[in-house]
Amino acid sequence: MTRRNIAKIATAIVCCTALGASMAACGASSQGSSASSWATITSASDGGGMDALVAAAKKEGELTLIACPDDWANWGKIISKFEETYDITVNSTDPNASSAEEIKAADNLKGQSGAPDVFDLGATVVSTSTDHYAAYKVQAWDSIPDGNKESTGLYTNDYTGVISIGYDSSKVPAPTSIDDLLTDKYKGMVAINGDPTQSGSALAAVAWATLQNGGSLDDFSAGIDFYRKLQQAGNFLHVDATSATVASGETPVVIDWNYLNVAAAAGNSNYKTVVLPSDAYGSYYSQAINKDAPHPAAARLWEEFVYTNDVQNLFLQAGALPVMASKMKSDGTIDTDALEKAGGLPDNINLATKDQIDAANKLLAEQWSSVASS
Repeated sequence: MTRRNIAKIATAIVCCTALGASMAACGASSQGSSASSWATITSASDGGGMDALVAAAKKEGELTLIACPDDWANWGKIISKFEETYDITVNSTDPNASSAEEIKAADNLKGQSGAPDVFDLGATVVSTSTDHYAAYKVQAWDSIPDGNKESTGLYTNDYTGVISIGYDSSKVPAPTSIDDLLTDKYKGMVAINGDPTQSGSALAAVAWATLQNGGSLDDFSAGIDFYRKLQQAGNFLHVDATSATVASGETPVVIDWNYLNVAAAAGNSNYKTVVLPSDAYGSYYSQAINKDAPHPAAARLWEEFVYTNDVQNLFLQAGALPVMASKMKSDGTIDTDALEKAGGLPDNINLATKDQIDAANKLLAEQWSSVASS
């Protein structure tokens, strides 16, 4: 499962909340609103309620997405569910586009029917491209913590990955701490997803190790030191981990995003994922509406749809932690089997700023080559 090479960036604050009732039960009103007016309407209630929004979206008949691959975060199932629920055709364009390319597409296609209606953006791009968005607050707005949304409704977090340990349970015991990976039980078995000077996933693995060893995201030295110790113990396997290497047994233990470890388990029934409960490291994606959306009502209906328990659980079933996971867990509305497969819900999720990532890239360029020779 690959989506637009994961950028070496991650900014946001973690919080999780819940969305209450299903879309069918969401507020109703007989008051209508013209299709064109939905381009400036900032909530369903301001447009006459959910019934009016659904009617306007159905009249438009289409929704154009970008950068939502079917095999990433369960977008394929989510898109199909939206089409089946509302009888609206979804045009999923350029599924492997980067976040920056999403914004470029909106600029290049402005005024055309094929322009993206909504975005799903990584942290740095979403926070630096706000002049492209239309403010909109979903009905669950008051239930979404401030740290997971832009205050005027320009964008809202939808799901995140966290760094996890994937392990072949037929070969090694379940790790309960990062220090377990330094023991003889994991000799020559621990891999990461690439070179952290080149790979965002591998850089995130160093960030996570930094936090697990009491360090700060301002300085990745503690994480680099951990991998140096892993190398010295003879446990660091210098193979770029993929689903194929997991399936073949070449990489029995992999430090990687939890959704990638969950995907890798499809090729090895013994492969499990664990998220250590404290000092997790993650990166949110966020939803935003194109201010020039050719289907403004459908765009707003899509946003309402994304923040339902059903869709949040679909993210979880792909291994991504939905923004509402904590509240859904406390309400008993979360898919507990999917949560277990995703490695569990950490106590807190740390996310790096662009400045912190820039500093980490500089430090890794200077020091990472020495790890393999330790």
